[in-house]
Amino acid sequence: MTRSRRLLVLAVAVLLLGGVGATLVLRAASRADQPRTGGPAATAGAVTLSAGRDTLTFLGSGQGPHRGALASVPADAPEGTRTVSDLTCRRFHAAAGTGVCLRSSPGALAQDSKAVIVDAELRQVRSFPLAGTPSRARVSPSGRFAAWTVFVSGESYGAAFFSTRTAILDTRTWKLEPNLEEFAITMDGRDYRAQDVNFWGVTFAKDDDTFYATLSTAGETHLVKGSVSRRSVTTLVKNVECPSLSPDEARIAYKKRVRAGASLWREHVMDLRTLRDHPLAEKRSVDDQAAWLDDGTLAYGLPGDGAADRTDLWTVPADGSGSPRLLTSGASSPARLG
Repeated sequence: MTRSRRLLVLAVAVLLLGGVGATLVLRAASRADQPRTGGPAATAGAVTLSAGRDTLTFLGSGQGPHRGALASVPADAPEGTRTVSDLTCRRFHAAAGTGVCLRSSPGALAQDSKAVIVDAELRQVRSFPLAGTPSRARVSPSGRFAAWTVFVSGESYGAAFFSTRTAILDTRTWKLEPNLEEFAITMDGRDYRAQDVNFWGVTFAKDDDTFYATLSTAGETHLVKGSVSRRSVTTLVKNVECPSLSPDEARIAYKKRVRAGASLWREHVMDLRTLRDHPLAEKRSVDDQAAWLDDGTLAYGLPGDGAADRTDLWTVPADGSGSPRLLTSGASSPARLG
């Protein structure tokens, strides 16, 4: 082959390789520009909180286009196609046709944060300003009461210093108890008062009066049993955080700190009659207020792979048996509506 012919072949090869490289770069750029939704398929539609449908509701999490949007799936097909609503929240919970949506934007001023009460068709009924960053939300089984907790300072229950504020709202009379710290506290049979009292993680009984919550004071956490009408709480046992009352009201699921001073918790279930507890099969640290899917199954959020703010929902049997199972990916704030 002559020198000129070799140069010609080399030039053609360079052009071909350059074209292939450019094509690959353009395709990669095109993929990068596309939204990374991941997870199950989703479609926009009407999400309802009405009874009679066995559905699971939750908020989308991660960096996809449905981040923070309330979605629903059939309870028996949690990885099926999601119906995604226009309602976006940082925390959400619902029961009996009433929902509470805690809203705020990263870095938002306090006046931009609010608790929004919605009806079964997700129409806004009332809204209330929040004093800080949304943390926990719960609606009572009847739909009458809604509760929410915000961080007033600090952004984590594992932080050395943090302050919370917890409110309870009667959605029939619209009477708001803006701060549970104003409730009377009985500890070890005596009246108790302290400047460092914090409450969080309310869960309601079916009688539209009784509730349970976490009380923190003097470096310890307590499970408290409270009465809305009497505006009082009584401590029951220590080292209980983010309680969740079972549908049969016989047990409390909660996160238990496994080592003092460490942000590590293990999910437990306690018998309310005996106050005896047992750990669940989930051995990872769970910083969430678990939700009961039924009398024998709990759901909770754990950090997901990929984006730092992505959460996946997992389930585990409440009796301590079995093993954790992925419920659905890219989701938080679960609630089962029957």
